[in-house]
Amino acid sequence: MTDQTDKPKLGTRPPLGLKRTVETGKVKQSFSHGRSNTVVVEVKKRRILGRPGEAPPVEAPKPEPVAEAPKPAPKPVAPPPAPKRTAPVDDITARKEMQARLLREAEEARLASLEEARRRDDRKRTEQSEDEKRRAEENRKAEEAAAEQARIQAEEEARAAAEPAAAPEPVAADDEDDRAARRPSGGHAPTPRRPEPARPSRGRGDDRRHHGKLTVTRALSGEDDSRARSLAALRRAREKEKRAHQQQGPAAKQYRDVDVPEAITVQELAKRMGERGADLVKALFKMGTPVTITETIDQDTAELLIEEFGHRINRVSEADVDIDTSTDVDPADTLKPRPPVVTIMGHVDHGKTSLLDAIRGASVQSGEAGGITQHIGAYQVQLPDKSKVTFLDTPGHEAFSEMRARGANVTDIVILVVAADDGLRPQTIEAINHTKAAGVPMIVAINKVDKPEAKPQKVREELLQHEIIVEDMGGDVQDVEVSATKKTGLDKLLEAIQLQAEILELKANPDRAAEGTVIEAKLDKGRGPLATVLVQRGTLRVGDVFVAGASSGKVRAMINDKGQQIKEAGPSFPVEVLGLSAVPSAGDPFTVVENEARAREVADYRKGVLDKKRTTAAPVSVENMFATHASTIKEVPVVIKADVQGSVEAIVHALNRLSTDEVRVRILNSGVGAITESDVTLASASGAPIIGFNVRPNAKAREAANRTKVEFRYYDVIYHLTDWVKGAMEGELGPEIIETVVGRAKVQEVFPAGKRDKAAGLLVLEGIIRKGLNARLTREDVIVSKTTISSLRRFKDDVAEVTSGLECGVLLADTNDIKPGDALEVFEVEERARTL
Repeated sequence: MTDQTDKPKLGTRPPLGLKRTVETGKVKQSFSHGRSNTVVVEVKKRRILGRPGEAPPVEAPKPEPVAEAPKPAPKPVAPPPAPKRTAPVDDITARKEMQARLLREAEEARLASLEEARRRDDRKRTEQSEDEKRRAEENRKAEEAAAEQARIQAEEEARAAAEPAAAPEPVAADDEDDRAARRPSGGHAPTPRRPEPARPSRGRGDDRRHHGKLTVTRALSGEDDSRARSLAALRRAREKEKRAHQQQGPAAKQYRDVDVPEAITVQELAKRMGERGADLVKALFKMGTPVTITETIDQDTAELLIEEFGHRINRVSEADVDIDTSTDVDPADTLKPRPPVVTIMGHVDHGKTSLLDAIRGASVQSGEAGGITQHIGAYQVQLPDKSKVTFLDTPGHEAFSEMRARGANVTDIVILVVAADDGLRPQTIEAINHTKAAGVPMIVAINKVDKPEAKPQKVREELLQHEIIVEDMGGDVQDVEVSATKKTGLDKLLEAIQLQAEILELKANPDRAAEGTVIEAKLDKGRGPLATVLVQRGTLRVGDVFVAGASSGKVRAMINDKGQQIKEAGPSFPVEVLGLSAVPSAGDPFTVVENEARAREVADYRKGVLDKKRTTAAPVSVENMFATHASTIKEVPVVIKADVQGSVEAIVHALNRLSTDEVRVRILNSGVGAITESDVTLASASGAPIIGFNVRPNAKAREAANRTKVEFRYYDVIYHLTDWVKGAMEGELGPEIIETVVGRAKVQEVFPAGKRDKAAGLLVLEGIIRKGLNARLTREDVIVSKTTISSLRRFKDDVAEVTSGLECGVLLADTNDIKPGDALEVFEVEERARTL
């Protein structure tokens, strides 16, 4: 055992015990083409005194075992010959190579078996006869039985593997004989040795461990049919069989009536035809029209495609897509009375909202910034006789003229509020014009009659200038004197409204799909796009699909003017609708349609029309084009965000009116909702400020503004907003330069003054010459230089100024180009701030 210490070890620590049971060595492997490899192997030895192949030990020792024992002792521990020690290593190498070969062959056989199974499945799917179906059923039952058998066998193997490892290992007969031969003659058992570690069995247990695996012998002998298929494979086979039963034959092709507008994309046409887009592109290629699936084709090309695939074409124009309600007239027997829609108009601060506040009995004006109505408010009031009246409160400021115009278009009666102490104002006259254009009857409410300076009769006389004759003066226009603060005359006003409504005989059909007008729209942070809708006919219910301008949606909820959720709204009822896909514009038509597909179709068409209007520019002549490029108009870029759509339109209209020939406002973007990061990015590119009207930026927008140094301007009254923009436009113009000529002189002679400068002897012709003033030197009416008078002398004395008719000498700054006969013009410069 002494020579084994020189062999290399795999481990760093020697094994525990008196003797080592594992030996290590190197074996040299030879391969083809002269390649070789050295492998470190381990040999685990059994703890025996001798090996079966060596010389037999002493069977009959002498009677003195103590004296005879030292002689045979060196033999068992002597190192075996070198060739015999490599024999176990070669055996291990050969066994590994055989194992690798068997695994490779088993894998090839498994792949071949899977391929054969796949082919069998394909054959089963293609054959549809009754005989094949019966055979497939028998195979399925056999496979289920085999799977059950495999499962039982796997459970038995798992139980066998779970037995305690301490079970006694079966000992071969020759090993038992060896041990008996090595015992001492005395028949006594040898000293007990340390138990050997468990070794893998090479007997029947090995067969049991490899049972169920595919070997080369089983693959060649055709025993693979007895292998159990997995449950997933059985499940897939059943699904294939079920699909085969369902596919009795090809489905009959459906031929459709296809609606085709004047222009349509190939993809949309394929969707309407129920065909694959690639098939349509292939057919167009055969026709000599190479297009992609996203390109647009005309109606004639679409007709050829539709006929090619056997469908029928239905030509429609783009206008047919939109909803036309003018031709949809309700029969007279379906009409029922409805409440009147009353719009309150007038000049700013004449008491319109206060009057409505007095009628409603609630505080409306307190919620408006600066006491000025910024939005259109829609409210419904119940009168003492249980009848209802819908009121629309429009802003009186001139910037909201478009909003007032929309209010006049949806109203039945207009109440013109005129302050008795102020008379008719510009916005009052504008409201009269809107009312006349809409053809709506008017009731004049003369407000603030409780003031001492009130002159109601003067108001009636001023109305005569605009062809409005009240009843007291022989006309047909009702007038009522009211006081919103004292709440006097309100009963007479409501009676006048009821009388006018009876004369009009207002009726509508409530039993139909709802139609109305968007009075106001805004983007709410928590609820999304909201629209205040006035239902004009029909009944609007929760769940209805609608189109509002270029946006569509489904009514998720409706809220009345008191903040209560309601389920339905009839004619002349104002409600706030939730469920829009985008924010519509105020004044857009609101129509309920049959389904969501129709709503999207109409909304897409209207959006396309708006985009075409926005992107189509008017034809420009060559002269106008060059004039545009040569112009020096300065621009003040701004980004506008407001809380509602009506305010956005009013602000844009007011700022455009501020523009002049020298400077104009350029609105980069205007929208509804909070200031976002995209608005900051847009404003930073051109250095424009962001104007927020009743809105604020979100967190990301504030962070982006801090990085890019974008200015935020917040307003809640339109007066202050327009004043700031006006000041910014004036600052962009810069100060105005005004020149005032104070004197003229003629150069008589030129004298040298110092090494480089020249002095000029002047004769003052007009005005005065003063030291420090700006001067302009001309020669034959051509400006030679612009300079200043740095020194002024008369008879060698420095003087401050010289009047006309006298001679003097001057020294001009930064110029020496002076000749006798030149003219000198002296002037003052004044800067004045520009105003619009």
